[in-house]
Amino acid sequence: MLRPGKERSLARRHPWIYSGAVARVQGRAEPGDVVVVRDSSGTVLGRAGYNSASQIVGRMWTFDDAIVDDELVAQRVEAAVTRRDSLRDVTNAVRLVYSESDAVPGLIVDRYDDVVVVQFTAAAAERWRPVIIATLAALDGVKSVFERSDIDVRRREALPMVTGLLAGDEPAEQVEIVEHGCRYLVDVRRGHKTGFYLDQRDNSELVSRQADGCRVLNLFCYTGGFSIAAIRGGAASVVSVDSSAPALERARQNAAANGVGDVEWVKADVFTYLRELRDKGETFDLVVLDPPKLASSAAQVQRATRGYKDLNWLAFRLLSAGGHLASFSCSGLVDSDLFTKVVAGAALDARREVALVHHLDQATDHPVSLSFPESAYLKGLWCRVD
Repeated sequence: MLRPGKERSLARRHPWIYSGAVARVQGRAEPGDVVVVRDSSGTVLGRAGYNSASQIVGRMWTFDDAIVDDELVAQRVEAAVTRRDSLRDVTNAVRLVYSESDAVPGLIVDRYDDVVVVQFTAAAAERWRPVIIATLAALDGVKSVFERSDIDVRRREALPMVTGLLAGDEPAEQVEIVEHGCRYLVDVRRGHKTGFYLDQRDNSELVSRQADGCRVLNLFCYTGGFSIAAIRGGAASVVSVDSSAPALERARQNAAANGVGDVEWVKADVFTYLRELRDKGETFDLVVLDPPKLASSAAQVQRATRGYKDLNWLAFRLLSAGGHLASFSCSGLVDSDLFTKVVAGAALDARREVALVHHLDQATDHPVSLSFPESAYLKGLWCRVD
């Protein structure tokens, strides 16, 4: 039962219940068990997956009194998969299930060709592990279901880190995918997230369309997605920078798979390398700035904004007149308005006249529920230096 007034967010169909909203729990519930949620007057608001070990004690499965069972969970997963059918002509790598945005709380599912990679991020999904695995293994063309539940958010749910084969055959060391005509090799066992940044698919295509004849600088390049897209789009040259040697090695392999040789791969700390480029007087026509998450908690937001401002300030200093910056943040706690203000401040401090051309977003298979703004984590700005 909730405290008085704490039902308001559920009335707006927000799917999370925080521990401070709960007045009392009747009976005993194990992590992931489905509980009936009532307001302070006893009215049923829905059913949620419960976990007393988490700050988010409840994750809503329904906003009515419908029973949550194997059939409902399987139907939710199958419906999410069906919604991605339109992407088959674009790519063989798709996010099939995006947790609360697909009404399957705590579940991430990415498909790479015939390999499905699963992350159980919360006890609400972990409770339904057998039916979820069986549903995914039965999808057409799937040969392997592999788990990558090795992310920090599980610690907040008091869940152990788990990786390994769940169904079918062991996946290959490198799974080949295709996005907009570019080939990439994905390491589903050890790569970031589930192996690849599927959320940048549409933005990579934009970079490709804008790169013709440009001297391109790709910062935090990871396995080279933006770099290869830029070369495919006719870039005159590409400098790609990352601090991870394994990521750069995979980037070189991806470049070779696409017959791309005109890329300079640089292993360096990006902050330091940007200052070196500035001191040398280097300039670029297009800079892509896609750093890893800089804020994992509210306490880190202020430090993160300083980092974003520093990076963007340096990027603006390196751009030629008429050049473009594609700047991203994947820190969910840094919202779009704050990120825009940070980039605007960087442009002002860099003494550049900058126009915002496009707001950039996560790919369409990462939908944002209007009742769950937390599902919008990736934001970007396409800027032109005038």
